Amino acid sequence: MIKIGILGDIGSGKSFVAKLFGYPVFDADKEVSKIYKKNKNCFQKLKQKLPKYINSFPIKKKELKDAVLANKKNLKKIENIIHPEVQKNMKEFIKINKDKKILVFDIPLLLEKKIYNKKNMKLVFVQAKKKDIIKKLKKRKNYNEKIIKKLRSLQLPLEIKKNKSNYIIKNNFKSLNLKKHVKILKKILDIND
Repeated sequence: MIKIGILGDIGSGKSFVAKLFGYPVFDADKEVSKIYKKNKNCFQKLKQKLPKYINSFPIKKKELKDAVLANKKNLKKIENIIHPEVQKNMKEFIKINKDKKILVFDIPLLLEKKIYNKKNMKLVFVQAKKKDIIKKLKKRKNYNEKIIKKLRSLQLPLEIKKNKSNYIIKNNFKSLNLKKHVKILKKILDIND
């Protein structure tokens, strides 16, 4: 089994690239959303750690945003509760898909949380121009520059991620271009569909 970890800046197109491989994708952001909607145990822990902000289940993103904007330390508290659940879900994802040729991992903190294992994972860095990323992020309905800055502060510098990567895909936000890059990469990895 080949494991592919997708790296890049917030808004660089990691999720889109991950889907283009055509294999099961573990999308950490989607997992986090599911946890906020369905995991009462996490809700109780968050309510206990952040009683001024977390009041309702399913957990509302506005409450989380307010907590993070009020104090940067709150982001760490949220992460310490949510991340173990994400890792548990990831192990389950691997178990369910153990017979697949390839698994793709779209995890923003892949390197930071030591999920990456050099021996059995290839890293793909999605590179995009800063101005294109900003334009794309501003189109998101929940765009908040302060939150994005705080999330970036948890991540390693992009240059380090790029240098640790086995492959770089340049994203100019044209899907045909990206499809071509992924096709070439699948050939390099010797993946025959």
